[in-house]
Amino acid sequence: MSSNQNILVKLKQAGFCINDKWLVKGVTLQIEKGKIVTLIGPNGSGKSTTAKIALGIYKKIDGEVEKYTNKVGYVPQKISIDWTLPLRVNDFMTLTENLKAEAINEALSLTGVIHLKDKNLGDLSGGEFQRVLLARAISKKPELLVLDEPVQGVDFTGEIALYELIKKISDKLNCGILLISHDLHTVMSATDHVVCLNGHVCCSGTPIDVAKNNEYKALFGEQASQILTRYQHRHDHIHTDKGEIKKN
Repeated sequence: MSSNQNILVKLKQAGFCINDKWLVKGVTLQIEKGKIVTLIGPNGSGKSTTAKIALGIYKKIDGEVEKYTNKVGYVPQKISIDWTLPLRVNDFMTLTENLKAEAINEALSLTGVIHLKDKNLGDLSGGEFQRVLLARAISKKPELLVLDEPVQGVDFTGEIALYELIKKISDKLNCGILLISHDLHTVMSATDHVVCLNGHVCCSGTPIDVAKNNEYKALFGEQASQILTRYQHRHDHIHTDKGEIKKN
């Protein structure tokens, strides 16, 4: 049973309409401390819109949003950076935040990139940059962390390592995470609850329950469902940053 004290944000039949067009409608979900909720769905299904409703970015919404924390970290889907600027990781961490060196080092250590502290952003790989973005988002120890497609520009092995890192962050900080992903398969080992969107909630539940749902199959195909239902929710191994596999 979940305690009301653990709830960080709750959406009740929430939706957002602009120019007489519903971007998403009728979304009900809640995010709790130490839990990961994942939004999946095709492009244009309302995933990012739902995240922005939860963050309070969209004010004139349909339905209700109840927010119980202001300690929020956010990694947006897109971030504009002039890669020609000689901006070090350490400088990037303090670009818009007044952070102490201890907080920076702790966040970079947790995401596995403390060794890149003095490296220019433009010299980072896709996976390294995403880890720096995560470090920046957790540097003030948020209670709620919203991650919009946090594995962009990363290969498959790197994706799995990043999702396992996200699970580690959730456990370490006991923060609730709202995660947007294009692929249910790679987030299954980390996710507690899945909401499948296509302008509205098609289905929701555990990863396995969603994979078996007919509306999920209609969106992603029978083959995707079969792969997922064979997938075990528990891993007996971990993937390192370098793509190596180690037994737990």
